Amino acid sequence: MRIVVKIGTSTLAHSTGLLNIRRVEQLCRVLSDIKNAGHEVILVSSGAIGMGVGKLGLRERPQDIPTKQAAAAVGQCELMYVYDKLFSAYHHTVAQLLITSEDISNEHRHQNFRNALHRLLELGALPILNENDTVATDELVIGDNDTLAAIVSRSVEADLLILLSDIDGLYTADPHTHPEAELLHRVTAIDENILSLAGISGSNLGTGGMITKLQAAKICMDCNCDMVIANGQDPHILYDILDGKDVGTTFSRRDSHEGNA
Repeated sequence: MRIVVKIGTSTLAHSTGLLNIRRVEQLCRVLSDIKNAGHEVILVSSGAIGMGVGKLGLRERPQDIPTKQAAAAVGQCELMYVYDKLFSAYHHTVAQLLITSEDISNEHRHQNFRNALHRLLELGALPILNENDTVATDELVIGDNDTLAAIVSRSVEADLLILLSDIDGLYTADPHTHPEAELLHRVTAIDENILSLAGISGSNLGTGGMITKLQAAKICMDCNCDMVIANGQDPHILYDILDGKDVGTTFSRRDSHEGNA
């Protein structure tokens, strides 16, 4: 399988913005094992701005563009250092790709992006992607890594996109305010009823929320790529997803008995 895994800032970092070392170590170990099993793995990683906020000693996520750019520049450097060190311990080579909206909207640049990504996979590398927040000066077409992960999945014809977040999946209501809310384990279409459930906001360190995840699900389902939203608190959940266990919320037009394989 060709698998894209997206991990959000709230999963990567503590509320301070500093790296959750234990969780990231577990994530890299599990992804390395999945890759060892013969799967192709692409990681879309948030966290550059969040980690930069922590390392620069800022009290909150910046609102102005120059400070966001500065935090991204500092945080992205540390983020890739950590990934390179941890994946190298399992003999995997990582590659960094920082994407802007032009790399998606411009046909020539998009083809170059796809060629580079395909070649990295052929060479056995583990590509790690993020939006290039350091050079962002306006609202970009991509805007969040949920959407970026879905676009990457479509571009490389991935079999599965897994969004690891700080929530268990899509609920019938906001579980923070409605304890009776039920987790939806399977969604076969993104309709108005499903979109109306997107009431959960993102964390104060990251961007997006449930609405961006549903938009990502629509992109994936339109190109026959399955998508799963799951809680990334324990990265071992990736094994359960690949084993077809009933965790998180799966978005797929296929019958459930077909599984993820």
